[in-house]
Amino acid sequence: MSLALRAPHDLSRDNTLGLPCQAERFVAPAGLGELREALDLVHRAGWPLTLLGGGSNLILPAWLPGLVVHPAMQSWWLEEQGREVLVHAEAAVVWHELVMALAGRGLWGIENLALIPGDCGAAPIQNIGAYGVELSDVIEAVHLIHLDDGHEAVLSPAECAFGYRDSIFKGALDGRVVITRLVLRLSRTPSPRLGYGDLSGRVGAAPSARDVAEAVCAIRREKLPDPAVLGNAGSFFKNPVVAADLARRLVDDHPTMPHFPQPDGRVKLAAGWLIDQCGLKGWRQGHFGVHERQALVLVHFGGGSAVELLDFAGRVAEAVCERFGVMLEREPRLAAPA
Repeated sequence: MSLALRAPHDLSRDNTLGLPCQAERFVAPAGLGELREALDLVHRAGWPLTLLGGGSNLILPAWLPGLVVHPAMQSWWLEEQGREVLVHAEAAVVWHELVMALAGRGLWGIENLALIPGDCGAAPIQNIGAYGVELSDVIEAVHLIHLDDGHEAVLSPAECAFGYRDSIFKGALDGRVVITRLVLRLSRTPSPRLGYGDLSGRVGAAPSARDVAEAVCAIRREKLPDPAVLGNAGSFFKNPVVAADLARRLVDDHPTMPHFPQPDGRVKLAAGWLIDQCGLKGWRQGHFGVHERQALVLVHFGGGSAVELLDFAGRVAEAVCERFGVMLEREPRLAAPA
């Protein structure tokens, strides 16, 4: 066997929350051949399997039995199509590094998604989004391998069933596939999208894609803690989408409440605002807290566990529900072997 299997392996540095976790066995395949070898090993041995990307949107338990597979394929390349360019990025390409490299080349489409942590392979699962842009706006195809029989497939955007922070990879294909490569369709034609927050005030009249990406980075750094300094998974709760009649009642009672009408008639609310209005910004209990500058971010001060984090998050959600009658849904997924 050519795989470099580690047993056991400490994953505390492999998740941005910094939660302590031990993998019974761990492997980081550097190519499709090694990935297939790892999957074959799982089938032969009958081990539970956990797929791990950049660990930026994941809650790890204290112990993961079986085999943790961390794809390490890190190549990306361009396919020119006139004014448009197809970007092929393998699963372990660091998302932010790719964004900045492409923006620096004058390619438009994902500059608003700068500084989102994690690897490319995890981006479609969550349908990552920020500052008015979602991955689904630019995705062309998702390459994957089915875990049950090892066959490769390529999904179109429609087949990925993208929604707000959602996709088929959190539904029907959850735990059934490993994403190996993304294909993004970007453009050389300038198309800045500056309508979110004060983004337009951070750039000049004719910004480059790199200018927009750097402005997004500056805004995010002002609001969000660096996971390398203070453990966190970015936004911990989804912005809730509620019925129009409930939104009207809430806005009548709270005229300053941010609210955003959706195409289906429902209304999206700002989870961070709801948490802040409950007086929870900066609240700390044990090893976890609500970030002092961004109430949507839960932070880990070290020494805590997944059980404690989930209990803390539940208390935050309960406070919002009691005051506003709105249920908050967690964004980070709880790792569980397949």
